[in-house]
Amino acid sequence: MSKVKVAINGFGTIGKRVADAVQMQKDMEIVGISKTKPNFEAFTALDKGYSVYAPADKIKDMEKGGIKASGSIEDMIQAADIVVDCTPGGLGEENKAMYEKAGVKAIWQGGEEHELAGFSFNAVANYEEALGLDFARVVSCNTTGLCRVIYPLDQEFGIKKVRVTLMRRAADPNDVKKGPINAIVPSPIKLPSHHGPDVKSVIPHINITSTAVIVSTTLMHLHSLNIEMNKQCTTDDVVDLFAAQSRIRFVGQGITSTAEIMELGKDLGRPRGDMWENCIWDKSITVTEGELYFFQAIHQESDVIPENVDAIRAMMELESNGARSIEKTNKVMGI
Repeated sequence: MSKVKVAINGFGTIGKRVADAVQMQKDMEIVGISKTKPNFEAFTALDKGYSVYAPADKIKDMEKGGIKASGSIEDMIQAADIVVDCTPGGLGEENKAMYEKAGVKAIWQGGEEHELAGFSFNAVANYEEALGLDFARVVSCNTTGLCRVIYPLDQEFGIKKVRVTLMRRAADPNDVKKGPINAIVPSPIKLPSHHGPDVKSVIPHINITSTAVIVSTTLMHLHSLNIEMNKQCTTDDVVDLFAAQSRIRFVGQGITSTAEIMELGKDLGRPRGDMWENCIWDKSITVTEGELYFFQAIHQESDVIPENVDAIRAMMELESNGARSIEKTNKVMGI
């Protein structure tokens, strides 16, 4: 069976990770990545053997910078079965017209609105609903992390209400243009935040309210969750449920901060030190007076990467069962 040909439009924080994860899979391959500037990421892509494409009006600039482009982005798309769009949020609508014209399937990231694709994806929650779709959106890192815990809890116990407070990192580690440096910023001032509605784009019936603040760190997001469930359960019941989820990792053994979690990723030999799983402090899991509380940390640069792989597999109908796709992705990536 021939491999599905995948193009990566945008080779930044998410795009380069998706490309590497896709290239590891046995049923798909990268036909090209796109860059707009001849920067270190473009040279790294070439070193890894990826064909580099560029906007037609940028090809000469790329060549002047030492990058011989394989063609335009339109050329790359013509060679693909499916495009994973990892361009900055807000460009999706313009790019969608290009994908439609070329007749290729496309996946966007959480920076775009749900309405652009008409379907928001999470492998645990709605894999089967994505089978054969032409367009889908992999929800943001925070929404991905929330869906991974909310969905199994709802399936097992039924959820009455979710309340979540997100402590959001200010920027990715390589981003020198954003702050804050010495402040905690309510985001937004007018509540609730957008994260709750985004969860509902995947699991529509969930009753969820979210608040968020931006803090002076680049390492990870931290979630504080309070959940009321319909069925009675114990702390041990929740621990056992989470322990059975392959994309949830318990952290302990002296780990008391997001900094130590990121150090763990490096010690595990993960590419770029990535932590693809939700990192939950198992000792924080507490059921008291019928309500569940716990803390989880989300690595914003990487938790959506396996979700993109599964979205490709669903949309291209390489695997009809979500659990089997997750198992395949996890095995290859080392989750």
